[in-house]
Amino acid sequence: MIWEPTAAGVLRLPSGRLVRGRGLRHPLPPGPRPTFALYLLGKRPPQVEWEHQWVRWPDFRLPTDREAAAEALREAWERAASERVEIACGGGRGRTGTALACLAVLDGMPNDQAVAYVREHYAKQAVETPWQRRYVTRFEPADRPKAP
Repeated sequence: MIWEPTAAGVLRLPSGRLVRGRGLRHPLPPGPRPTFALYLLGKRPPQVEWEHQWVRWPDFRLPTDREAAAEALREAWERAASERVEIACGGGRGRTGTALACLAVLDGMPNDQAVAYVREHYAKQAVETPWQRRYVTRFEPADRPKAP
């Protein structure tokens, strides 16, 4: 039920969980569909055939409701243990990279290393703005889970 580790956009978190990042302006990659997706957009995403959640997150910005975003990211991280989870924004770099870095933090990675990890293992251009980098550095949900 999880992603193929070498598939396009798939990031292996430090614990081994696999999450796919992608840009919604690009065609859907070949292969299995997500079982759950988290869409990070300024407006409601288009309808899809799989379960999904929307976090209002304007392009080049931060989520409009940071508490709701933290809850959604935690759900995505938890579900990635046994499901095909996709994180996506318009281009698949800034907001998606920021969210993937936050998942790495949830996975046990120190905040100050998460952006570099995502840039090395997902996309060099991930996490596009200084405030997105700062968001990752300060990302700390109150009930941070422990990675297995």
